[in-house]
Amino acid sequence: MPKENANAASEQDLVISRIVRAPRKLLWQAWSDPRLLKEWWCPRPWTTEVRAFDMRPGGNFHTFMQGPDGGTSDNPGCFLEVVPESRIAFTSMLTGGWRPATPWMAFSAVITMADEAEGTRYVATVMHPDKATRDRHEEMGFYDGWDTCITQLDEFALTLR
Repeated sequence: MPKENANAASEQDLVISRIVRAPRKLLWQAWSDPRLLKEWWCPRPWTTEVRAFDMRPGGNFHTFMQGPDGGTSDNPGCFLEVVPESRIAFTSMLTGGWRPATPWMAFSAVITMADEAEGTRYVATVMHPDKATRDRHEEMGFYDGWDTCITQLDEFALTLR
């Protein structure tokens, strides 16, 4: 890929990389069970309803979040890749069965988990179709929101021991 294309793509990404205390096995457990996912998926005091969860390439992934003030966020999507205890890719631009979608926020996300130090390196890379969408996502509080969720995931996963 020409260098300018690689640089252009990176300008469209938002990335959080952290070492968390929980081992990959527990992070995967909290990620791969919809009954557990709803416990940490969105920043509290918001809550998550998991409306569809078919964790395989092409499977539905639909969360509905609700805030204490009545605000909502409906997020249908599709799993793209699932590598147990290592990698999850999903998108808002498709729904289950690879059906094209027109989301309110267009993105694809790749979550990776790898053993590091005394815990797990957890990386969330969220790719957008253009810089304007990326900037809008960041202005909405991407870093605070996703970072809070990673902290909640870590804390929750540690209770699964």
